[in-house]
Amino acid sequence: MKRRRSWALLVVAAMMISLLAACGGGNNAANGGTNTPPATNEAQGDSNSGSASEEKIELSFWSLGTTNYEELAKEYTAEHPNITFKFQNTSDQTAHHNNLTTALSAGSGAPDIFMLEIAFMERYINAQDKFYNLYDLGAKDIEANFLDWKWKQATSVDGSFQLGLPTDIGPTVVYYRTDLIEQAGLPTEPDELSKAIDTWDKFATVAKEFKEKTGKPFTDLTDLVYNGLRDQSPDQIYFNKEDGSFIGDTNPQVKKAYDFTVKGIQEGWIGNWTLWSPEWQNAINQGDFGVMLGPAWIAGTIRNAQDTSGKWKIAQLPEGAGNWGGSFLTLPKEGKHSKEAYDFIAWLVTKENQLKSFKASGLLPSIPAVFQEPAFTEDKDEFFGGQVIAEAFARSAERVKPVYYGPLHDQVDTFIKNALKNVLEKKSDPQKEWDDAIKQSKTLVERS
Repeated sequence: MKRRRSWALLVVAAMMISLLAACGGGNNAANGGTNTPPATNEAQGDSNSGSASEEKIELSFWSLGTTNYEELAKEYTAEHPNITFKFQNTSDQTAHHNNLTTALSAGSGAPDIFMLEIAFMERYINAQDKFYNLYDLGAKDIEANFLDWKWKQATSVDGSFQLGLPTDIGPTVVYYRTDLIEQAGLPTEPDELSKAIDTWDKFATVAKEFKEKTGKPFTDLTDLVYNGLRDQSPDQIYFNKEDGSFIGDTNPQVKKAYDFTVKGIQEGWIGNWTLWSPEWQNAINQGDFGVMLGPAWIAGTIRNAQDTSGKWKIAQLPEGAGNWGGSFLTLPKEGKHSKEAYDFIAWLVTKENQLKSFKASGLLPSIPAVFQEPAFTEDKDEFFGGQVIAEAFARSAERVKPVYYGPLHDQVDTFIKNALKNVLEKKSDPQKEWDDAIKQSKTLVERS
């Protein structure tokens, strides 16, 4: 979804994980436990299959943010007159997921279909007895259609349980101000700039030159720079995906991300703004920095700076890409019509319908075949200098690798980002701040 990630979820998630664990009967991603019915050959997501009977069925659907799913549901009902839908939509991510947690804990009130945002995945992936395993409903037959890394975000560690079908994605790119890049004597075309910064060492060199020539920081803030390298960690970041043990202190990519961000602070090419603050938005408006490392949906935030239209373009991150955001369609076990619900969500995320969702609501598809469709690449975006930005996002999406986060990822991430903030604002010793962040992380793990 094109929306802001609520940092308030960090505390909420920690509280609610234990609640779900208590009501989850001891199942976890490693065990892959489930009481779902055996697989059938009927649930293939074929829009022409219809339901198993002509029974009148109403499916409740809790959706999140701006989508075209209600319109698509009307199309589905036209083809399947016995299937109707009751939508409950909100843009409040935290309330949306808290409401489901409450319903699952109470054993009543959950919808037939729940739209799950990736930031909350770890809250539910370990409560498998509360959801249908989509592999038991036919999901294996469509798995190959999707980006591998996206699919695996909703798969148990042992590969036996699929919690949700992928909807949209949020691959990360480099947004840049062409006027400032030109002022620094750098290439302004996306492919050329991408080549000029295609390693993090080259990125740092360019960043330092930019600061010297323009007097402005190259990037806006520490968090997004750190994210850029952190998310390129192979397979796992702070926690071992096999046994859940803490590895943040020994993962070389985590330390590389930290040290690189410290380098940017010390060389003065990272700005001192806070994500989502009015001051940060004003810096975007005023052209106070050169580039922003962010997900596809953050383009909406940049567009708020209407007077900068035509001055932005999009390049690729050095050495790979990460992902921030995107959702899945899940089926809570309280639903009594799992086959009909699965048939619908499998239809909803087909290539044709993901293209419709992209055109109508800007939801970036998770099926790479859509990237080759002429309708996907036909629109030049004048705000972004006439660039076909869909192509830039697609290129990034195909560079993302699967990565495991773990239930305590967000809390550990906050410790490290607070350490970087102290280095920036208090001129604290980077090594001491790193040691303190790791100590906090290990204490958190021990208490959890």
